[in-house]
Amino acid sequence: MIKIICVGKVKEKYLRDGIDDYLKRLTKYHKIEIIEINDSNMEEEAKGIIRYINPRDYVITLEIEGNMISSKELSNIIDKTFITNSNIDFIIGGSEGLSSSIKNISNYKLSFSKLTFPHQLFRLVLLEQIYRSFKILNNETYHK
Repeated sequence: MIKIICVGKVKEKYLRDGIDDYLKRLTKYHKIEIIEINDSNMEEEAKGIIRYINPRDYVITLEIEGNMISSKELSNIIDKTFITNSNIDFIIGGSEGLSSSIKNISNYKLSFSKLTFPHQLFRLVLLEQIYRSFKILNNETYHK
């Protein structure tokens, strides 16, 4: 299973519609779940996040300081991880980022850019990239 554990709720309808669209598309490939943690201070958010992480899960934190990779490289990470782990947890922090306690349990630190994105928009971007990864892995025509 893929879990996307994220801080905050998506308020804008156009973002919710896009997120719902990619969630629907992804059900063809894999079970996926979005878990929302309430906005708070970083330490309270960390406590909320940690409740949903199983020690056997492969944790990918989204961090501006993380590794910048291509879509094909992300698809390879997803593919190889599912060989040894049954769950991948993607963690999206709130406006202050992620606490060190969450960063310390990360198996892989991922950055999509040196730019800062609103976490609500980033959820949609992440889902699109996960969808693209499965299209790549299945040799389907979505990926250019």
